[in-house]
Amino acid sequence: FPSHDMQCKKLSDLTIRLMEKQKVMFNYGLRENQLVNYVKKCKKIKTQSWVDTLIMTLESRLDNVVFRLNWAPSIPAARQTVTHKHILVNGKVTNVPGYILKPGDVVEITDKGAKSGNYLQAKAKPRISSIPAFLAKVTVGEKEKAKIVSKPLAEDIPFAFEKRLVIEYYWKVK
Repeated sequence: FPSHDMQCKKLSDLTIRLMEKQKVMFNYGLRENQLVNYVKKCKKIKTQSWVDTLIMTLESRLDNVVFRLNWAPSIPAARQTVTHKHILVNGKVTNVPGYILKPGDVVEITDKGAKSGNYLQAKAKPRISSIPAFLAKVTVGEKEKAKIVSKPLAEDIPFAFEKRLVIEYYWKVK
C-alpha cells in the first residue's frame, strides 16, 4: 500500500495556478490557445489590471451573453446557437461566438432560434437566477431582445476564482 504521505501530497504552486486558469477556461468554454491570445491582447491595454480587462472581454463575448441571458442552457449550447445563425446583433445575423459586444449593442434571438431546442431548454430550466447588471432585457411582443447597457464589471462574473493565481500563471506571456 502507498504510504499515508503519498496520498496527502500537497499540490504544487504551479498546479494551484493551473487549476485557477482552467476554471476560467471552463467557465468561458475556451481552449488554451484562445485564452493565451486574449491574455496577450489584454496585457497590451494599459487601463487597469490586465486580468480585469480579460474578464470584462470574456464577459462581452456573444456566446457568453447568450448564456447569461438564459437563451441557452450552457456555454457550448450558446456557441451552437450563435454559429447556427439564431442571434442578431444590431439587426444583423452574427454567427461568431467570440464577437465582442459593446455598450449600446442590441442582441436578439431570431424566430427560428426561439423555436430551437437549446432556447426552449434554457427557458424551461434557467441556469442563471438573475442577469448581470451590464445587460438589460427588452421584450417586444414575443421577441426577446437585450441591450448592452455598460461594460461588464469584473465583479459581475458568476464564479469565484483567484485573480492573483491567474496573473502568476500567465506572468511570462507577452
